Amino acid sequence: MRDTATSRDLLADLKLLHPKLIDLSLGRIERLLAKLGDPHKRLPAVVHVAGTNGKGSTTAFMRAILEAAGTRVHVYTSPHLVRFHERILLAGADGVARPIEEAALVDVLTRTQACNDGDDITQFEITTAAAFLAFSETPADVLLLEVGLGGRLDATNVVSKPELTVITPISVDHSDKLGNTLAEIAAEKAGILKSGIPAVVSRQPGEAADVIERTAVELGVRVNFWGRDFDAFEQNGRLVVQCEDRLLDLPLPALKGPHQIVNAGTAIIAALQLSCVDVDEAAIEAGLLSVTWPARMQRLASGPLSDLLSQGSELWLDGGHNPAAADVLSQTVADLEERNPRPLFLVVGMMGLKDVDGFLARFDGLVRCVCAVPIPGAHEVPLAPDLIVSAAQKIGIRASQADSLEDALREIDRQHFGPKRVLICGSLYLAGQVLALQEGVEPEPN
Repeated sequence: MRDTATSRDLLADLKLLHPKLIDLSLGRIERLLAKLGDPHKRLPAVVHVAGTNGKGSTTAFMRAILEAAGTRVHVYTSPHLVRFHERILLAGADGVARPIEEAALVDVLTRTQACNDGDDITQFEITTAAAFLAFSETPADVLLLEVGLGGRLDATNVVSKPELTVITPISVDHSDKLGNTLAEIAAEKAGILKSGIPAVVSRQPGEAADVIERTAVELGVRVNFWGRDFDAFEQNGRLVVQCEDRLLDLPLPALKGPHQIVNAGTAIIAALQLSCVDVDEAAIEAGLLSVTWPARMQRLASGPLSDLLSQGSELWLDGGHNPAAADVLSQTVADLEERNPRPLFLVVGMMGLKDVDGFLARFDGLVRCVCAVPIPGAHEVPLAPDLIVSAAQKIGIRASQADSLEDALREIDRQHFGPKRVLICGSLYLAGQVLALQEGVEPEPN
C-alpha cells in the first residue's frame, strides 16, 4: 500500500479483492465487521431503504425533513455521481450532512483494508464496512441507509435492528441477480423487513404488494401501506398527504415530476413514524422546499453543455434507466410540454443489461429524435450506441448516434436550431459524466 495513498488509490486497490465467482451473501462483510469490532452495532437509529425506483429521492426528502426538524443525519447511498465521497454523508456540528472529507475517507478505508487482510470481498461490501466505521465514530441521531442491490442479501442488511424500514416502488431491474418476475424481485426487497420493526411501503404493483404483505404478516411487521394506510396527491397546486389520523396541506416539493409526489408522501409518512424524532408540519414544509437530489429531473440552466444549445432551450438530466423510470419521466416531460410546448430530444446512454426497448417505448409519440452516446469509464459494459439507435428505430423513433455528449448536443442543435427541450437520461453513470463536465472535473469510477 502507498505511504501517501489517496482515496482513489485505495479504492482501486480494493477492486482487486473482488471474488472471481461472486455470490450474493452476507458472510464476507459479517466476517470483516467482526474484525473491525462490529461498528454496525454502534450506529444511530437506522432507517433502512430498499426499492427499485425512488430510493434516492425518498431518502433525500427524509434527510431534508429531518434536518429541518433539527435532527443530525448520516446518509449512505450508491452509486455516486462524480466523487465516491458523495456516498457517505456525515452529520456536521451545524446539523447539515456533508460528503465525508478526503482525510476521513482515507482513514476508514485504510483501517478496513488492513483488517480485511487481503481476503476476497466485493468493493461494495468493503466500502460499506468502511462507511459503518465512519458512521459509528461520528455523532448523529439517525442514519438513512440505502440498500445497494436487492435487500435480503445486500451488504447493508447486516443491520439487524433498524428503527424503521422503507420500501419504495418496485419494478423489474437487475434481473440477472434478483429474478425475472416482480414477485421474485419483491421477495428480495422485502428481505429488509424485520420482526417487530415498523415499515412504510410506497406505491407498488399488485404482485409486489402481495409479496411484501405476505412477508410482513409472517414476520409480524406493522406496515403503513400506500393506498391503504396513507396517500399523497397534488390538488390545486398543493401536496396533500392523508393518513388515518391527519391530513397535511403542503407546498409542492422542489423535486420535479409526479413521481416525486409519491416519493415525498412516502418520506413524510416515514419521518412521522420515527419515535426518536419530533417532526412537525413546519419541518415537513421546509424539507419539501429545500430538498435537493442531483440527476433527478435536474434542470441544467447554465454551464458548458447547456451553452451548446440555442437560446431559449432547456436542458434536463435524469438518471432513470428502466421502463418504470421511463414511465414517470415521459409523464414529466409530457406535463412540461403541456405547460410550455417545445420539441423534445433525448440523449441516451445505457448499460448493457438494461431493457432499452422498454425504456424507449415510453417516449414514443413524445420525442422528435433520440441521440445515442457511449458511457466512458463505466464499471460495467455499456450498451453500444448503435444498439440504442436500432431499438429506437424499431419502435418508430428517429435516431442517430454521437461519439460524446457534446457532439450529441451539437447535432441536436443542428437538427433543430431554436428553442427546444433536451433530456439526457438512461444511466446514473451517464448522469455522473454530465455533472462532471458541468463542473469541469474528472469523475471517479464506480
